Amino acid sequence: MTGVEPLAVTSSRQRRSGRGTVRRLGPLGVAAVVIVGLLVLAALLAPLIAPYDPAIGSVVERYQAPGAAHVLGTDQSGRDLLSRLLYGARTSLTGAAVVVLLAAAGGTVLALVATWFGGRVDALVGRLLDLLFAFPNLLLAILVVAVFGTGLTQAAVALAVAYVPYTARVLRSVALRERRLAYVQAAELQGLSGFVVTGRHLLPNIAPQILTGAAINFGYAMIDLAALSFLGLGVQAPTADWGLMVSQGQDSLLQGYPGQSLLAGACIVVAVAAFSVIGERLGGRRAGGRA
Repeated sequence: MTGVEPLAVTSSRQRRSGRGTVRRLGPLGVAAVVIVGLLVLAALLAPLIAPYDPAIGSVVERYQAPGAAHVLGTDQSGRDLLSRLLYGARTSLTGAAVVVLLAAAGGTVLALVATWFGGRVDALVGRLLDLLFAFPNLLLAILVVAVFGTGLTQAAVALAVAYVPYTARVLRSVALRERRLAYVQAAELQGLSGFVVTGRHLLPNIAPQILTGAAINFGYAMIDLAALSFLGLGVQAPTADWGLMVSQGQDSLLQGYPGQSLLAGACIVVAVAAFSVIGERLGGRRAGGRA
């Protein structure tokens, strides 16, 4: 019995935690999770399910209407729109993921360092965050791209730097509250180092705020990266990307062929809305969102 009871208690707690998460999400949140899952699945399986090469088209098949050969039609270069949307999910989601991961890592480190050491270190971190706040996200990204060249990697890294202060500002307040609790003081009295206390106690207790903030920032990152690609500073042709597809479809839109811009724009809107709903249901903007 002594070996079975702990497992039963752990299993029961996991079930209660899972049910609590579903209750917080609600029907709309669950639907958003399903949408995100489908988008990720489409991005991962794009090489297997895309009917055509997204970069190769045919002049004789320009502006084909949706049909058996091309389910969503073709663009101005005769490329299959469904294939480009599927492959575009790969760059759009991957770029946003890089932004969110780098921003979360940088913001978390700065928040924990400022919280633990306090004093001059906290003031120095605060001045650094204020300096980063002075640069609008897109302006900083454009500056970096102008110096290091166009591309998804450069744009993602630049946006990650711009997102760090938004993440660090909120996480610092949460970590500061945890820092003052009795369990942290008890760990210090036991002689544990600041690194151990931070890694073993502070970090796990602010992890929910990190995750919910990342979910919200994911949507913002998708919008900013799409804007950079729209301006020609992010993903470069002929690579498929939703923001780039919106840009490339401008002339087609004026000629009466709105499919490319509308479909790519709809994908961006749906993805951003889904991530925003998940983030807000799990904790709201106070958990580290950019806004």
